[in-house]
Amino acid sequence: MSDLDLLTQSLARNVKRWRTERGFTLDALAARAGVSRGMLIQIEQARTNPSIGTVVKIGDALGISITTLLDYEQGPKVRIVPAEQAVRLWHTEAGSYNRLLAGTEAPGPLEMWDWLLMPGDRSPSDPHPAGTVELVHVTAGDLTLTVDGVKHVVPAGASATFEADTPHTYDNEGDVPVEMVMAVSVPPMR
Repeated sequence: MSDLDLLTQSLARNVKRWRTERGFTLDALAARAGVSRGMLIQIEQARTNPSIGTVVKIGDALGISITTLLDYEQGPKVRIVPAEQAVRLWHTEAGSYNRLLAGTEAPGPLEMWDWLLMPGDRSPSDPHPAGTVELVHVTAGDLTLTVDGVKHVVPAGASATFEADTPHTYDNEGDVPVEMVMAVSVPPMR
């Protein structure tokens, strides 16, 4: 494959990826960039080699650099987060904690958390932005999950999912530690 073919394929892949991540339709991106919808279709299908001016307009409309749009990297990007780089954001004197294990933008922020909740500890949360969803999987103990004032018991081995745009609390009302993994998906900013 020639350098020009690689460039055309990379541009096609990256324009489609970033347009999708930003939540733009072809028409919306065309309007923002000041290029035709037909040109965007040809670019995303790797059927044209647009001018540098067109690439700059598309990059500006997506809020990313030309370097990112023309990135040659083949295949999916993989990011390994070593255990010692997990970020502990909350803890109690009793030993409860949560750790942000990994996060990404896909299409909005997506986070994965590791939680340890000691007996008698609780962690309240204010409402998140509308459209935020949380998923929890309990691996040990019984989690008491209160969402909008309603209590739900989630035993070890069970999972729960809920819309997190309302007040919610994670409680350990039992006598053994609760261990759980949680994923949080926040909708992209529009």
